[in-house]
Amino acid sequence: MELKYLVSVLENILKEPLPGRMGQQPMAPVPLEEDRFDSRRMKAARKGAVLMLICPFENGIRIPFIKRAVYEGVHSGQIAFPGGKMDPGDKNLEETALRETEEEIGVPREKIQLLGVLSDLYIPPSNFSVRPFVGFTSQPPIFRPDPREVARMISCDLAWLLDENNQKEKKFPLPSGRTIQAPYFDIDQEVVWGATAMILSEFLTLWKNKSNGG
Repeated sequence: MELKYLVSVLENILKEPLPGRMGQQPMAPVPLEEDRFDSRRMKAARKGAVLMLICPFENGIRIPFIKRAVYEGVHSGQIAFPGGKMDPGDKNLEETALRETEEEIGVPREKIQLLGVLSDLYIPPSNFSVRPFVGFTSQPPIFRPDPREVARMISCDLAWLLDENNQKEKKFPLPSGRTIQAPYFDIDQEVVWGATAMILSEFLTLWKNKSNGG
């Protein structure tokens, strides 16, 4: 798939009504937490943003992810899109997504063109409402991950993500001692689940609807 074609399609479908919960829920942990879709909780929560960055390379189009460094927090060591909390100096969540991406993986914000947004998602364990942005770079970026925040960077070929056969499911232990069943993406021997998988799921739902003419 060529970048020019992908960008032109995404520019159009991201202007259409988003699938929201219907797109996110297929990759949500089970039992489903209704809090994730509670608009009141979302409105009162702390605000954050992430960026799904589409990058062209010689061997195809790839999406970068970060493995968060180990720290005292509920998302320690998890796989995520570049992003984080909104700082007081940020004009809006768009600026948050671009700033955090530049800080975490070293891609200058001026090299990134935003295409649109996906649906906000509430993350109960950290009380964050996250807005996912979709953007791209016209040239292959040079990644410079911040070692204080990023333990590892991985990237995934977009064609691989579009293949539904690459979605798996297993049990996950929680800090509380409980176990939940959750679908996930197995990307470069890393487990991508929870909010990040749900964001990916909405993106893939949009693409599938476009492909089916819906």
